[in-house]
Amino acid sequence: QVQLVESGGGLVQAGGSLRLSCQASGSTFSSRLMGWFRQAPGKEREFVAAISWSGSSPYYGDSVKGRFTISRDYAKNTAYLQMNSLKPEDTAVYYCAARRSGNYYYKDSEYSYWGQGTQVTVSS
Repeated sequence: QVQLVESGGGLVQAGGSLRLSCQASGSTFSSRLMGWFRQAPGKEREFVAAISWSGSSPYYGDSVKGRFTISRDYAKNTAYLQMNSLKPEDTAVYYCAARRSGNYYYKDSEYSYWGQGTQVTVSS
């Protein structure tokens, strides 16, 4: 079992930055891949970024490439999402997720563990 707790959301102006954190506890073996998803009102949940246990080859959704950076600190069992050049369309609830194994890193259905979400609001 893995428990995930997100933090770092808030209100920011367009062009600003935020850093989200996802603290994991429990079986780290079950969090080989950690990802971030987001969901805006009236929209489907969208893949944002994911990173493997090794930290190599992070993955990003097309809408955030070049602006967001995912990383993880193994000693702290924490994943981060650094969000720069934020846009109003980035406004959403951001969820941290973890899984042990799977085929498609961008599919939310393949993640077993989810945090409660943190709200990010970008004003224009």
